[in-house]
Amino acid sequence: MTRTESDVLVIGGGIIGLAVAWRTAQRGLRVTVVDPEPGRGAAQVAAGMLAPVTELQYGEEPLLRLGMASNDRYRDFVAELADLTELDTGYRETGTLAVALDSDDRAELRELHGFQQRLGLESHWLTGRECRKLEPMLAPGVRGGLHVTGDHQVDGRRLAAALVLACERSGVTLHRASVTELLLTGDRATGVRLSSGERLTAAQLVLAAGPQSHLLPGLPAGVLPPVRPVKGQVLRLRIPERYAPFLSRNVRAVVRGQHIYLVPRADGELVIGATSEELGYDTTVTAGGVYELLRDAHELVPGLTELPLVETGAGLRPGSPDNAPLLGPTSLPGLVAATGHYRNGVLLTPVTADLIAEHLATGAVPALAAPFSPSRFAPKAAA
Repeated sequence: MTRTESDVLVIGGGIIGLAVAWRTAQRGLRVTVVDPEPGRGAAQVAAGMLAPVTELQYGEEPLLRLGMASNDRYRDFVAELADLTELDTGYRETGTLAVALDSDDRAELRELHGFQQRLGLESHWLTGRECRKLEPMLAPGVRGGLHVTGDHQVDGRRLAAALVLACERSGVTLHRASVTELLLTGDRATGVRLSSGERLTAAQLVLAAGPQSHLLPGLPAGVLPPVRPVKGQVLRLRIPERYAPFLSRNVRAVVRGQHIYLVPRADGELVIGATSEELGYDTTVTAGGVYELLRDAHELVPGLTELPLVETGAGLRPGSPDNAPLLGPTSLPGLVAATGHYRNGVLLTPVTADLIAEHLATGAVPALAAPFSPSRFAPKAAA
């Protein structure tokens, strides 16, 4: 049985796929999302830091511009979601404090601060005493840090729930099923086959299946590079009222060469993350992962060992070969990519939705998306 009912069919109902579907439906296109559990995926585990400045690494200036553009859109994005769904996404303009625990970390942060300054970014160097004045729970040995007021946070789980409801209220059709095959007509992607045997067709398809994106049966070789899964383990603690306020902003550091961050929620939850493990599609929570996160977090904020540990979890980030997203038309006509966001999936949700929806509605590739074309991984022609 074949059903032709959509202008756009989105494969994958994580926050990226849902946001693309919502924004595209607002353009007047008929949209279908196919996913066994819309709203699940990495957002259920993500801490939800919106940190384009403190996440900055050398050589990632185009990604910085994309992240800054998305961060700038977040306030209006979540306000629009709240107006439509009456759901709170947990968005907070808290800022981030990145601190150094030893002299080597301090030197590295100082170098990063200089790089940020050369790019015209707003960040402020603080002494260890100034860091502890902002966050009294920090360890006494903190040597200094960077205060970035423009980095914020959102609750990934609440965001996902709001996006599911926004899609439903905007006329998006949600097929709670698995895609078993990409369907081609000639050299063009035209639809999918579902686990039920049903066939859905559409004028344009968006592949937003996270780390499973390049494994879609029927996808011709070379259309997408490998989008690998990168495992991240996360802990959730509860801050009893007697300890509040425990932390007032996102806090991050490098401990023994490992990045760690603490994200305090308005509802009293404290999220600690995250490991980075190249272990394929394994999502097992391990004793070692939990131990390392608690050990490193304790060095940063010793008092957190008094807090109840209420949840552990692990998710898979979709990493591309250069750890930047794949945005826009692929080499297969009819197929558009919105995947490979790696550690920035939550941050890049608003801008990805806007850019992909614009392309689907107009056929043009927005300038902001151009550096992230899937074609950048195509083999170079011989001279």
